[in-house]
Amino acid sequence: MEKAYKLEFAGAQTGSLYVNCCGLSQTEGLHSFGPALKPHYLVHYILSGKGRFCIGGKEYPLEAGYGFLITPDELAFYQADESEPWTYVWVGFSGTQAAEYINNIGLSVGQPIFKSEASEELYETVKDMMEHNTSGLSNDLRRNGQLGIFLSVIAQSTQVAQKNEADKANMYVRKAISFIQSNYCNPIKVTDVADYVCINRSYLYTLFQNSMGMSPQRFLATFRITKAAQLLQLTSLPIESIALSCGYHDPLVFAKAFRQMKKMSPTLYRREMRKGETRRNKEHLRQVEEFINQINSLNSN
Repeated sequence: MEKAYKLEFAGAQTGSLYVNCCGLSQTEGLHSFGPALKPHYLVHYILSGKGRFCIGGKEYPLEAGYGFLITPDELAFYQADESEPWTYVWVGFSGTQAAEYINNIGLSVGQPIFKSEASEELYETVKDMMEHNTSGLSNDLRRNGQLGIFLSVIAQSTQVAQKNEADKANMYVRKAISFIQSNYCNPIKVTDVADYVCINRSYLYTLFQNSMGMSPQRFLATFRITKAAQLLQLTSLPIESIALSCGYHDPLVFAKAFRQMKKMSPTLYRREMRKGETRRNKEHLRQVEEFINQINSLNSN
């Protein structure tokens, strides 16, 4: 048996991250769920008591202060202890970025367990979701906002099991590249990239050399010049506007950087690219495609 207070939110929902269900349960001895599947992500956090959780062929004995993740369409089972049954809160959620958030937190089928000392804050976020339980834009935004807080509290936990070093390195590089892709038009520097991913500049340098075969400074410059080359070929924007659009506030600095990388001025490059399928034209296009494919290959890992 189980004393449960739960809510499920019906209707078609879309977006990057949204709540499917949430609740609070006070279980009796040996109360269990499964083995069964869930269609969305489901995170439980144990407020008191203990029990066991099984997923991916492994069993985890858990107590207050721990939480566990059930991933979509993965067979899972959990059961309360006979003498000290657990009380827990839970949140089910989906969204186009749900998998990315869970991955970045460090949770997966292979590592579904986390520990957090912030039990009161986790409880309060779920309680707030349950208090704003009616349909409507205001409450939908409120619940989804609380979901973001719920996951951020888990992410802050220092005891989430870390990924192996290779996975962490790739994660840092992917986050750095994503930041550059979103901000290359601004006058960002490598220190801004390192600050964003929360590592020092020298470590970022090492990671980029290993993953991309170039320094982060070189990658940033290459990305900007690649974007500039595309704009020169596909638009009639003035050189000054293209420079500004690619993070160069000084057209002379842009022209110098462009010449160093493309071995010709921006004006000459535009003229050459519009001549048609010349050998030089094809070579520049091949370089652009190779660079883009290198980025896409890393992002798909």
